[in-house]
Amino acid sequence: MKMHFGATTEKGWSEMILERFFPDIFVKSIYELPLEELKARGIKGLVFDIDNTVAPFDIAEPENDLIELFLFLRKQGFRLCILSNNNKARVRLFNKNLRTLAVHKAGKPGVRKLKQAMKKLKLAPENTAIVGDQVFTDMWCGHRAGLTCILTAPICNRDQLITKIKRGAEKLVLKEYFKREGK
Repeated sequence: MKMHFGATTEKGWSEMILERFFPDIFVKSIYELPLEELKARGIKGLVFDIDNTVAPFDIAEPENDLIELFLFLRKQGFRLCILSNNNKARVRLFNKNLRTLAVHKAGKPGVRKLKQAMKKLKLAPENTAIVGDQVFTDMWCGHRAGLTCILTAPICNRDQLITKIKRGAEKLVLKEYFKREGK
């Protein structure tokens, strides 16, 4: 296909646009993160979305399993952060027992606050992965910032209204992703 300014590509525009939303890695749950693969890729930091990635959006505080997972990940040498588009009160309460770097009102898929978090973690994009359940916020944000992007299946079917609206289009993107991945 001929592109503007004389450049050529084997992929069409629609394929290139879709790939912005594709994960580098898909896992059903944060408890299935491929830690050895991440270490082999040079990943030293994990940036987690909250709502429907690590907990349902309507659960105020993390369950013990999540607190234990974060402790385990730290013992494995990972630096951790939660990055949420949610408000300060929600993120602060959720982070109370996780005791990790936490960023609220992240503005995903914007990258400004993600870059601030990486600076606080003292990590470069190539050493950081973002973990989230949405392709239009988490995956796109991660790709825009140059991170490894890990998509999880949503924890539950309950979503905030705006997220429910996006899930239909997200299903189409994921259908194409899984088709290409042979899954």
